[in-house]
Amino acid sequence: MGIELNALHWIYLVFIFIIIAVMVMKRDTSLVCILGIFLLGIFATASLYQSVAGVFNSFIYAIKELLGTILIISIIAAMSKVLLETEINEVMVSPFTKLIKTPGLAYWVIGILMMVISWFFWPSPAVALLGAVLLPVALNVKLPAMGVAVAMNLFGHGIALSGDFIIQGAPKLTADGAGIPVGDVVSASVPLVFVMGIVTTVAAFWLLRKDMKKGVLSTDNALLQNTAQTKAEKTESPLLSKAAKRLLAFMILILYLADIIVMYMAKLQGGDATALIGGTSIFILIVVSMLSHKDKGMEKIMAYLIEGLQFGFKIFGPVIPIAAFFYLGDSAMGAIFGDVLPKGSNGLVNDLGVALANLVPLNEAVGALTLTAVGAITGLDGSGFSGISLAGSIAKLFATAIGAGAATLTALGQIAAIWVGGGTLIPWAVIPAAAICGVDPFELARRNIKPVVIGLAVTTIVAIFLI
Repeated sequence: MGIELNALHWIYLVFIFIIIAVMVMKRDTSLVCILGIFLLGIFATASLYQSVAGVFNSFIYAIKELLGTILIISIIAAMSKVLLETEINEVMVSPFTKLIKTPGLAYWVIGILMMVISWFFWPSPAVALLGAVLLPVALNVKLPAMGVAVAMNLFGHGIALSGDFIIQGAPKLTADGAGIPVGDVVSASVPLVFVMGIVTTVAAFWLLRKDMKKGVLSTDNALLQNTAQTKAEKTESPLLSKAAKRLLAFMILILYLADIIVMYMAKLQGGDATALIGGTSIFILIVVSMLSHKDKGMEKIMAYLIEGLQFGFKIFGPVIPIAAFFYLGDSAMGAIFGDVLPKGSNGLVNDLGVALANLVPLNEAVGALTLTAVGAITGLDGSGFSGISLAGSIAKLFATAIGAGAATLTALGQIAAIWVGGGTLIPWAVIPAAAICGVDPFELARRNIKPVVIGLAVTTIVAIFLI
């Protein structure tokens, strides 16, 4: 038997439903989360000033928890900017252009390359690093620009971001929401990420080939001419010589391979793995900036870092209020408002999960279907990240009720949220890939719907058997 639920539990539960409803209406949840934190503070402390202060302190708590993730994304974005400006990205991907001989090879080579680079650079910077170089090559072998955009979307913003195995920004958020180690979420997500990835990309390729044969999609000659002209108009005085670009591209590859080896040998996970990638990226940024900008290198390092930090906080700014609310469901309640939970409580979410188990007999199928639905709903704002703390909290609630499957349910909610909102189905989230490929973002989102829905259905069934 669990403890008796009090007002704090019911307020927390009511606000979970309100947050879901607001997400369904495609409205921002920040105000709702702040009101939820304030009301929890009022009922916990019976003090107006402590409740007001609690809102601010909960934000500080969330930022402290997320700071490592925000910083790694910012550093990666800063490093990506200097690689783009120095055209080292072109050298890094140029060997793969020789593999692109047919439309089919173009789809799979671009997709797999996008996935691998997104694991290290994150998808938004990876789109910029790859798109301008590989789009003309794909168009030359008659893969339509829409096909390139689909491949970059599904492999980068879909497979790579939903797993986020290297940087571990997504697993950090969901694991914190569920109150379990990041490593557990990463391990549980591996089979689900690859089932979702294989089903979705194969379905998308089949539909793409079908439309190409019908003549629905064709290579845009105007776009091909435009990309060729853009490449021809590039500056004639590059920041680095060809030899320097090759050397630096090789150095970057070796450094990241070394990181992977060290992570495996030293069994680094979570924050330790992130720190290694982040530190390596900082040194790459420093070396490339100093070599390419000479006497202005020191100033350019800070300029790139500032630009990266702007990108990082723009991505994670909407996450902070909702994360602040959901951290209260576990460890943050005591840290912010003191010892206010009933004796024997294991946190608001755990207590609710035990109560749910006693009230309604749940099973693996109901849990998996619920997490897929909740994850998809949280992705409707087009962020992919803003609601995955909610997915983690609900995964914990259902896992407590079922008695198993916390990591699998958490990973499933994360995958559904990011595939829907992270840059494959929401028109304003697919803009980076659509813009660089010169296609309509609404049409790109429509084209992704069937493959993603099929993938989510299959992945949910697999998750049921893994719980």
